[in-house]
Amino acid sequence: MISFGPDICCDFEAATSREWLLTNGIGGFACGTISGASTRRYHGILTSALEPPLGRITVISKYEETLVVNGVRHELSANRFPGVVHPQGFRLLRSFDASPVPTWTYSVGGIEIVKTIFMVHGSNTAVCEWVISGGSGEKIELEVRPLLSFVDYHHLQHENVEFNAAITIETGRISIRPYENKPALLVEHNARSVERSGFWYRNFEYSVEQERGFDFHEDLFQPFVLVYDMAKPAFVVASTDGPAGTETAVLKAAELTRQIDLLSAAGTENEVESALVLAADQFVVKRGDGHSVIAGYPWFSDWGRDTMIALPGLTLSTGRPEIARAILLEFSKHISDGMIPNRFPDAGETADYNTVDATLWYFEAIRAYVDSTGDREFVGEFLFDKLVDIIRWHLRGTRYGIRVDTDGLLIAGEPGTQLTWMDAKVGDLVITPRIGKPVEIQALWYNALRIMSDLSLHFGRKAEHRKFDSMAEMCEQSFNAVFWNEDDQCLFDVVDRNERDDSVRPNQIFAAGLPHTMLAPDRLRAVVDKVEAELLTPVGLRSLSPKDGRYCPTYIGSPYERDSAYHQGTVWAWLIGAFVDAYARAYPDSEDHVERFTGGLVSHLSTAGIGQVSEIFDAERPFTPRGCFAQAWSVGELLRILSSRDQRTRSKRETTA
Repeated sequence: MISFGPDICCDFEAATSREWLLTNGIGGFACGTISGASTRRYHGILTSALEPPLGRITVISKYEETLVVNGVRHELSANRFPGVVHPQGFRLLRSFDASPVPTWTYSVGGIEIVKTIFMVHGSNTAVCEWVISGGSGEKIELEVRPLLSFVDYHHLQHENVEFNAAITIETGRISIRPYENKPALLVEHNARSVERSGFWYRNFEYSVEQERGFDFHEDLFQPFVLVYDMAKPAFVVASTDGPAGTETAVLKAAELTRQIDLLSAAGTENEVESALVLAADQFVVKRGDGHSVIAGYPWFSDWGRDTMIALPGLTLSTGRPEIARAILLEFSKHISDGMIPNRFPDAGETADYNTVDATLWYFEAIRAYVDSTGDREFVGEFLFDKLVDIIRWHLRGTRYGIRVDTDGLLIAGEPGTQLTWMDAKVGDLVITPRIGKPVEIQALWYNALRIMSDLSLHFGRKAEHRKFDSMAEMCEQSFNAVFWNEDDQCLFDVVDRNERDDSVRPNQIFAAGLPHTMLAPDRLRAVVDKVEAELLTPVGLRSLSPKDGRYCPTYIGSPYERDSAYHQGTVWAWLIGAFVDAYARAYPDSEDHVERFTGGLVSHLSTAGIGQVSEIFDAERPFTPRGCFAQAWSVGELLRILSSRDQRTRSKRETTA
């Protein structure tokens, strides 16, 4: 659905700025650039999740490929080394197709060679294939050189004596285990011959790592060369899970069928939403017997906040309510002191609970599930009592000073903590602490109380229904009394005792956009107008008004510089969902607002992460994409509002008919 011709493919900077992504449903992935030149430490043919969905290591960073025609060598690969790009195989690249699997077509004389790569769903296995067309009568060979990393995917490899270079060669199969504490890599192939090598390729240079202020040079080990006679298709199956156990054609057919089933379940009506459905699937992973959501590729793990925000778009809008149900159930198993985890760390088994909003988003995700499926029985049997207990914990107080204050509003935070989604921290310095009563936390708390009131009524729990109603009414009265900023005609961002933070931030949009709102129509419209005037961009909402002295228009530089800008102007794509919801409520007669506010993100699908939506963008034109090139809540929220638009359109057609 998304393709590029030679104008992009043969332009090194254009081809290298566009990244493809494959995932395997258990936390492993493969990713890289169209040109083949790696720009990140995370780029690789096979990154395995050894403790699904985490414990990830980059096993194979890339393949170096050489097409040999009548003894003449043509390099298909590309790498950036200090001061030079070598080789420059992208100059032979005629097209790149992102789906159904990443496909490169190279042209050498009258010969075309087509390369594809895909992952086996549910397995740490990557399959590459090469097929020749044309060149009748020519002697054509292909040489493939794997370059191994075998380190934690956050790290860089460097030449070292501990790396065990020994390989075991059998017919059609090669194995290597560089480190005793890591699994063996098994390579299955149909090469004519295998040549032992055992070289270190030194000083690969990664431009994005350099831009982000990190170490950006890496050494990779090259253990052997596969030599193919291209009279027939060539393949290599790389895995840390053991033999693939079947032919590559069968593996590929299974993956294509899986994608067709996904699109069929979603009932998509156009190519944009089809691309987003496939993008959404890449974030859904198995966790134990249940499911979770990887917050973003290439470096995030599964986060509670991101999972709950992304869940409606990733699962309900794609016709996969059973996945939503599994995620909600899985997170219910990890509730502790009235909180769901903020994240599951890459290393270690102890979840982090340093969040005030993830648990409140859990209520909204459950509401969305019930609204989509009508399945209140599931909530009643497995979740409702746990939700009641969550409210009790918030009433008496839980971690990090999170508790209901005497005015019915939710207070949270302690020095040195960052509990809201604006969670940047450098060492001990919290960039946006927002201690006290953040505006979106009150909106989420009120929304949760109204959800519990509705559920209590349905389940015949009349006393609890009255209690939650009473709590919601008190929250609404207190909120409107202290959060309205008359001078700026919008909401304060944080209220802490007698202090009111008048920073114009997007957090206030949730008070207007969540299903249950505390705002009267005139105030709601004023909030929408303020956010549109100062924060709206073609790719999401700025995290701080440009009129603020702390505003940072560009997210670039060292970790300190980037974290300092993370929520001080940087645009976040996921916020467009709440803005569209709020705008529709403020201006119910508007008919084209979804197209107006999502056009920039739709165009973005063919840049940066191909078919994906980036985490963040610079706050000024050209709104350069930054951060993760594939972010779950960015995709989820865009898909949710596009799907909701389509549902409204279908309803109108049916009514007219």
